[in-house]
Amino acid sequence: MDSLRELILACILAAVAWQPAFAEDIVGRATVIDGDVGAYRCGKAAAFALDRFLAESRPTRCSSRATDIQRFVGVCFRADGREVNNWLVGSGNAVDWSRYSNGAYADAQQSARSSGVGVWRGHFELPCRARAERIGRETAC
Repeated sequence: MDSLRELILACILAAVAWQPAFAEDIVGRATVIDGDVGAYRCGKAAAFALDRFLAESRPTRCSSRATDIQRFVGVCFRADGREVNNWLVGSGNAVDWSRYSNGAYADAQQSARSSGVGVWRGHFELPCRARAERIGRETAC
């Protein structure tokens, strides 16, 4: 499930081209990219769903908030004003990564979970918990 973390941090925020952190807004045709998506069916489904969602109203505008490795972390909006991040979490195609959002998408995640959509259709363990368990460490999420 690491691909979901990558999806929320990279895919929804990879618009047009890499820009330094805290640069001006990036506006253009967003492209869904992620090297880890192919390994997991839920990640691949999320990437396809996001691509369809973005295609419905172009261009996409993203504002950088922070960085994670070589990616920027921010908030993105379609041309019609719909927030991409909120849609991803609310549709069950990503999780609220509170390290970056400060819990901004907790309600959307709870709604997706209650409705059983996306990753919440079956048993799902948050990637941070799965990784911690796999390496025998305490969870940081």
